[in-house]
Amino acid sequence: MDFSQVLAEKTGIILQKWVSEVRKDKHIESADELSYTAIKNHLPQVIKAMVTVLSTSQGNDVKSIVVASWQHGILRAEQGFDPAEIAREYHLLRTIIFETIETYLLQGTPAAIIRVMRLIDTVIDEAIARCFNSYFEERLRELQQLYNSLTLHNNELNRLVNSNQDYFTQLAHELKSPLASIIGYSDLFLRQQRQQNGKNDTQVNLEHIERVLRNGRHLLRLINDILELSRYEAGKIQPEPEFTNVCELINNVFEMLEPLAKEKNLPIVVNCESALQQVFIDAIKLQQIVTNLVSNAIRYTESGDINITCQVLDDQHWAIAVTDTGIGIAPENQTQIFEPYFRVSYVNKSYVPGSTGLGLAIVIRLVKLLQGKINLISEIGVGSTFSVTFPLQLKMLES
Repeated sequence: MDFSQVLAEKTGIILQKWVSEVRKDKHIESADELSYTAIKNHLPQVIKAMVTVLSTSQGNDVKSIVVASWQHGILRAEQGFDPAEIAREYHLLRTIIFETIETYLLQGTPAAIIRVMRLIDTVIDEAIARCFNSYFEERLRELQQLYNSLTLHNNELNRLVNSNQDYFTQLAHELKSPLASIIGYSDLFLRQQRQQNGKNDTQVNLEHIERVLRNGRHLLRLINDILELSRYEAGKIQPEPEFTNVCELINNVFEMLEPLAKEKNLPIVVNCESALQQVFIDAIKLQQIVTNLVSNAIRYTESGDINITCQVLDDQHWAIAVTDTGIGIAPENQTQIFEPYFRVSYVNKSYVPGSTGLGLAIVIRLVKLLQGKINLISEIGVGSTFSVTFPLQLKMLES
């Protein structure tokens, strides 16, 4: 029996079953929001190469395995998969292939069955190895990009610190923990590389790189917030209004932040039924305002839901409101939360992990820049509503 032909004919069925199993697998959370095509990725090419390996008449298509698996690893890195999820999806592929061709395998001779199983295992093992290598390379590339970006921002920070000594002590405190982690894990990674004389322990290295990247991203976000605040205070930010579809903008924010809300089982409800199709406003700065308000709502809410409402108030104004069922804000803190570095206490902690105390400070400044007003209604243990009111059309200031 030509098992390569059987595998070729069953490729479509194998892929459908595999994508379905990947979606259902609770250990592969990164695939939850991906389309069928994005999950399938380069697996058809891997199976096609496997067909040629099983064939007794065709030459082994090793090059296709290498190329397809290499691309698979790069895309999985870009999609945010972690190493355990990639290993899991290849385990599912191996299982589904054998389940699909099991009936045909049992019709072959023992020698033929052993040959087929050995070759399929060899191809999948090779695919996993190539996939992890490219995943590892992509993570290193991202690490290099992050390093370059942090270097540029560091130069800018040095300039700002020299001209804004009041921020220096607080800034040093905020940067200390993530920077120490980045330095520590980077040093550990480099020392291990030297000790291994070029032999990579891929799994261990990836774990170190993931930690470095996670702390680096946090540090970069903090730096970006500080720079944004400093540029506003220096009067270097000016609105660039254009006709904007606000509902589409809110949906973009929703799609971006929904995975964070899902991690805490928080549904986000968007209501744009009473919104205008177009308003004249700076779309980038408006999106920054909405993103900060919604991400704050997610960060300070453990149960319940989050609502985003957009509506026209009268013939002069429209508004966006973000409501959560979070911890709430005490009356004495409701004016302080818009000050830089102020953070609301959280349960037994002084503040929520990951909070920088700069998000709302940036929001109120951008709201003023867009000629709007922000209002807060909050109650401890019940939740908060941030309402932002804007004019229907920005007034262009004369230079």
